[in-house]
Amino acid sequence: MKPRSFRLAELLLDPKSSPPALEVVRTTAAAVGSLLLAELLRLPNPYWATISCLIVVLSSAGSELAVSVQRCIGTGIGAALAAAVDHYLGSGPLSFGVTVLAFGMVCCAGRVNRGAFRYVSIAAAIVILVPHAGSAGLVAFHRFIEVSLGIGVGLATAIVWPAPRAPQAA
Repeated sequence: MKPRSFRLAELLLDPKSSPPALEVVRTTAAAVGSLLLAELLRLPNPYWATISCLIVVLSSAGSELAVSVQRCIGTGIGAALAAAVDHYLGSGPLSFGVTVLAFGMVCCAGRVNRGAFRYVSIAAAIVILVPHAGSAGLVAFHRFIEVSLGIGVGLATAIVWPAPRAPQAA
C-alpha cells in the first residue's frame, strides 16, 4: 500500500477547526494586555508574560486552571533549581543537563505529572542557557514573576471572557 502524501495546504487549512473571529480578538486582547502590564511593571523580559498568557488562553476550554497550576509550579521549581545549579556549576550544557536529569528522575520516582517536568525543563533552559548580565537567582525570580503575570492575565481572561467550548461529537 502506497503511503498517502500530504500537501502543506492540507495540514494548514481546515475550515472545521479554524478559530472564530471572536476567539482571535479575545486571544489578542489578553496577549497584548499581558505585554502592556509587564512593560508597565518594567519587567526585564515582558515577552515571557505574553507567552505564558497565550499558553493559558489557547488551552482547551476548561483546562486553563490545570495548565496554569502546572506551569506556575513547574516554573517556580525549575527557576529555583536552575538558579541553585547555576550558582554551583555555572551555566552551560553540564548544569542544564544535571538540572533536567535530576528533576526528571524525581518525577519518575514520585510519579509526578509530565506537565511539571515539561515546565521545570523549560524554566531551567531559560535560566541556565540564555545569556544574562545579572545573577541566575535574579533571572529566576524575574522569570517566575513574568510567567505568573501572564498566567494571571490568562486566567482572568478565561473567567471574564471564557473561550467557547468545542461542540460535542454526536
